[in-house]
Amino acid sequence: MPATRKVVPRKRAQLSNEDSEPESLHSDALDDLPPKKRTRSSNSKSSSPSKPKSTRRKRKAKEDDVKDEEDVDGSDIDLKEGQQVVGRVVQAPKSGWGPPGQVSQNTLDFLAQLKDPACNDREWFKLHEPVYRRVEKEFKDFIEAFTNMLTDVDSQIPPLPPKDVIHRIYRDVRFSNDKTPYKKGLSASFSRSGRKGIFAFFKPGNESVIAAGAWCPAKNELATLRNHLLHSTPAAKTLHTILASKAFTTHFGPPRPHPHGDRQNVFGHEDELKVAPKGVDKNHKDIALLKCRSLAVSCRFTDAQVVAPGSEFMDTLRGVTGVMTPFVHCLNDLMTLPADDSSDEENEEDYTGGPEEDKSEDGD
Repeated sequence: MPATRKVVPRKRAQLSNEDSEPESLHSDALDDLPPKKRTRSSNSKSSSPSKPKSTRRKRKAKEDDVKDEEDVDGSDIDLKEGQQVVGRVVQAPKSGWGPPGQVSQNTLDFLAQLKDPACNDREWFKLHEPVYRRVEKEFKDFIEAFTNMLTDVDSQIPPLPPKDVIHRIYRDVRFSNDKTPYKKGLSASFSRSGRKGIFAFFKPGNESVIAAGAWCPAKNELATLRNHLLHSTPAAKTLHTILASKAFTTHFGPPRPHPHGDRQNVFGHEDELKVAPKGVDKNHKDIALLKCRSLAVSCRFTDAQVVAPGSEFMDTLRGVTGVMTPFVHCLNDLMTLPADDSSDEENEEDYTGGPEEDKSEDGD
């Protein structure tokens, strides 16, 4: 037998019982058979060597299968006390990845597996870590290209490296009833500071999104923004102009609440108030905006758009971010620049509410 062949005795016995060939045709027994005399018979010359060779090839194939099974099971691994084989490490595909700046189907396929509770598990993730690391590298290359494009569109965005804008795939489960350890998508956010800015999220199933705005701003920021709306400052008028512009409505819908409460323009977020904020007239002309706690818009993409070849997807993102940028700049002004002094004096009587006080007005 070749020196490289390794068969566990237990497995050998099992195979021999299953084999229907006589014992004399076993590959080990053949080595001990006495040499046969040559005969001039044409029948014996043509038939005698064929059957042992065929049987030997069959036996070798079975023994190779046993060796493959042992490798999968890890029975030939020298384990220390307390160690056990939990599975086989899955390597990343060698083909199917996109060039830098593109997202491939391999990445979406890996993320799709995380939707399965059996795969969104630490042991499964550990065995597939080589695949995740390759997915992570592709996403970093994409975010680097996206950052270069975004800094051209928005001069206020600093050119940070991917590691500073990409979010971790690990979920914070400390205060959550859902103990699923991993997120089901990859994401990154870009802003001049804080939570105001542009957010990109990639998730299979036609759920990839790019969004921009302010999500749950701090109490003082929200109060400042509402002061601008209450007193119709120039910044508030600029916001109205942006929300009603043709480019903005083409991507995000008309500047009014959806009749069924769906997402439209900046309206329809889950944290939107049901009634007017405390101290605000319910008949105010901007009551729809004053009810908003978050002011943000989003654009969804299909999987086919995300994995489109060449620069097609990046060009689409450039067009959307170009529309989002004036909106983000306007929000930054509304939340950081105070209204005029007279407005501040009136605000002490007219409006003192914030996110914490508004909760009592939700009626949820």
